[in-house]
Amino acid sequence: MAEKESALRADGKPDAAKEAARARQRQALELQRERILDERTSNPNRRAALEAALADIESKLAEI
Repeated sequence: MAEKESALRADGKPDAAKEAARARQRQALELQRERILDERTSNPNRRAALEAALADIESKLAEI
C-alpha cells in the first residue's frame, strides 16, 4: 500500500466497508506475526527467513 486509503466517503461519513476490510487485514497480519513468534528453529537459514517475514509483517501493520 503506497498510500493509505481514506476511510471517509465523499460526504465525510466513515466508510464501514473499508474499515471492516482494514480490520480483517490487521487481524490476519497479527495472526501471522503470532505464528512466526511461536515458531522455534535451530536452523540459521530458517531463522533468517522468519526474521525477514516478521519485519515485513511489522511494516505492513505500521501502514494500516
